[in-house]
Amino acid sequence: MWQVTVKYDIMLKWLWVSFLALVLDQASKVAVDSSMRLYESIAIMPFFNLTYVHNTGAAFSFLAHAGGWQRWLFAGLALIISIAIGVWISRLREREVLLAVALSLVLGGAVGNLIDRVVYGYVIDFLDVYYQTWHWPAFNIADSAICVGVFLMLLESFGIGRPVEEQPASE
Repeated sequence: MWQVTVKYDIMLKWLWVSFLALVLDQASKVAVDSSMRLYESIAIMPFFNLTYVHNTGAAFSFLAHAGGWQRWLFAGLALIISIAIGVWISRLREREVLLAVALSLVLGGAVGNLIDRVVYGYVIDFLDVYYQTWHWPAFNIADSAICVGVFLMLLESFGIGRPVEEQPASE
């Protein structure tokens, strides 16, 4: 029989990172939604605006104009991925700190965008980075947490942040 061994102490140790990412994401979206009009843009720096948009698609507005079914597809995927990441975090060893932080950030971001999809039917995006007339697709704090988490996972896969294994004693 297949069993899932969950070590709640390890999982709880890192869920504060997910919770922090989630709270910052949701608070920023509420602030933008309550203080800006849809498509309103506020210049912050010569390469950065706050621009309030709704994204009914996934990353880079993938499937944004698909007719509505994508809402539940992306919500379902986010739920499944969040559960898988929670199980992964619970199975980490104590010394896998960088990977735990990375997965916790991805989890917090995934849940932040999942909440938007379920509650609103779209994700609230507002961070607008640009150069002259070229704009990166608008994003939010959840997206940033996911990207930072994936970057940290990449670093960890190259051995960065891993503790040096104990060397056997010389004879």
